[in-house]
Amino acid sequence: MRLVMVAGVLATLLARPGPARAHAFLDHADPRVGSTVYSPPAVLTLAFTEPIEAAFSRVEVTDAAGKRIETGALEHPAPATIAVSLPGLAPGSYTVTWAVVSVDTHPTEGHFTFSVKGP
Repeated sequence: MRLVMVAGVLATLLARPGPARAHAFLDHADPRVGSTVYSPPAVLTLAFTEPIEAAFSRVEVTDAAGKRIETGALEHPAPATIAVSLPGLAPGSYTVTWAVVSVDTHPTEGHFTFSVKGP
């Protein structure tokens, strides 16, 4: 009888689903968060911890004065990745502001900076 109870408990524990992920958080970016790059990047890529809905996502880049930088259209090269092309950025500091909706409909947003070093 005890063996049947132990087997039942083990079966119940193994059948439980794992914890549900509720939000797509920024996993990494290229250029990296807080980094200084020595040549202007042609593309800004953001990778998240779970798949996102590109149709409900946005990325904005501003310079140190808060002026918006015109980027290319938002691309979605992988389920958890978005990217935008960048013009030739001048030396200085840039802020990336992003907002995404994960495939399970939870929104997240954030921002980070990176710098382009001058010659």
